[in-house]
Amino acid sequence: MGEPRRGGVRRYRFTDGPAALALRIPEVLDSQYGMYVWPCAVVLAQYLWVHRRSLSGKRVLEVGAGVSLPGVVAAKCGAEVILSDSEELPQCLQNCRRSCLANHLPHVTVVGLTWGRVSPELLSLAPVDIILGSDVFFDPKDFEDILTTVYFLLEKNPHAEFWTTYQVRSADWSIEALLCKWKLKSIRVPLHSFSADKEHLASSSLPGRHTIELMIISLARSDGTSEFIPLAASNTR
Repeated sequence: MGEPRRGGVRRYRFTDGPAALALRIPEVLDSQYGMYVWPCAVVLAQYLWVHRRSLSGKRVLEVGAGVSLPGVVAAKCGAEVILSDSEELPQCLQNCRRSCLANHLPHVTVVGLTWGRVSPELLSLAPVDIILGSDVFFDPKDFEDILTTVYFLLEKNPHAEFWTTYQVRSADWSIEALLCKWKLKSIRVPLHSFSADKEHLASSSLPGRHTIELMIISLARSDGTSEFIPLAASNTR
């Protein structure tokens, strides 16, 4: 494959009364998924912005970060952030670094982590409080690898939570069985509860008319129960 075509810079502005956060996210027009901002990333970033006061000092890991909008928001809100994407996609890792530099965050660590693989990088990760993932449930063939990695991290950090957004694409997709298999529980967070139930967020036309869901995944109770989470919504915006 040849060199990727040039892209541009998307600008986002998150507001809450007099508080505001302006960000610049470089993008590259390329077939790789992690080279530009997806609608789910804006919704997850809005959730982080609304809960920014609880992020200061928290240790946050973003998986499948791509251009890293949620991770950059978390870092700007005072979290200690590590950004990660597949070690097999060096261009995505470079995009993580470009987003950090564009927003004056040179201290943020970027590491290669491939879902489903227990690598030295995964084993040596520092403790985390929050794991972020926007639209990582994109391809059903990756679902188990994602949850395998998430389970490994939650086992090492039992207090931690996985905050994730996904776009509804098929009524047939579900992670219910995998959540039970890996003894995980989940809670769906209504978009209206953090002012994300709209077509435009953060001075952006994203998420548009896409139906986005946000859920929080953590280790299940001792009885192993978890809430049923299909990857399709009962209604759309």
